[in-house]
Amino acid sequence: MALAIFDLDDTLINGDSASLFLQFLVNHGLADASMLAKEAELMQAYHQGLLQMEDYMSFTLQALKGCSIDEVGQWVADFIEQMIAPIVFAEARQVIAKHHAQGDRVLIISATGDHIVGPIARFLGVADFLAIELASQAGLYTGQTEGVLTYQQGKVLRLQAWLQKEGESLADSSGYSDSKNDAPLLSVVSHAYAVNPDAALRDFAIKRKFTILLWCNFL
Repeated sequence: MALAIFDLDDTLINGDSASLFLQFLVNHGLADASMLAKEAELMQAYHQGLLQMEDYMSFTLQALKGCSIDEVGQWVADFIEQMIAPIVFAEARQVIAKHHAQGDRVLIISATGDHIVGPIARFLGVADFLAIELASQAGLYTGQTEGVLTYQQGKVLRLQAWLQKEGESLADSSGYSDSKNDAPLLSVVSHAYAVNPDAALRDFAIKRKFTILLWCNFL
């Protein structure tokens, strides 16, 4: 059994789930609309590979501070139905299904919070995921994160810990991502796929002879 590792945002879905969730919160009066401009600035830094993920999480999690885990879970369920389901790449579903049919173990690793990634992974039929872990106390989100953030090299660190815990290996593994931020992750798998890559990842993929995939269809 081989491991198939997928990034989430702009890889399995045509968009960024964290940005879209903030928009969802604003649309439903659950977050201040003024947050959108600052979040857009932070996302620009992300696409340039310059974002300090701690800054992004600290800012965006202001909207969830003091909210109950159960309440946010319902928001996320509605969010997936309304905003995520329509933007899942058909090719992503097909490739996940192919790996499952081959008996591979599928893992999603995302630099988005686990409150979003976990439910989306389940929606996509994927049991295993690694994401940024949100801190909570007495069933309420604190607005903070904990542990190593699954971002850039942090994805590799969390993956290595997961491999050891699960007794898995990267032998004959596959990795899929759209972003140069995931160059460290794609560099450790056996078969790397650049999905709709940004310019920096495209150059890196060509240099490293990664397979480039163009996904554009929706179910």
